[in-house]
Amino acid sequence: MTEKYDPYENAIAERINGILKQEFNIAKNIKDLSLKKELIKSAITIYSNRIPYLSNHMLTPI
Repeated sequence: MTEKYDPYENAIAERINGILKQEFNIAKNIKDLSLKKELIKSAITIYSNRIPYLSNHMLTPI
């Protein structure tokens, strides 16, 4: 999933996968790839623009 095969990048990719599965409940049972892509795109928009984080001084990542 990472381009450089760096263990640090793998940790980031695993964190992103965990967020999509646990916080946004991206369902495994959806077989339609285009629907999954839309759900992931929506989750990224919400994560980056709407949710403030304490570790970021209550700002959004954007």
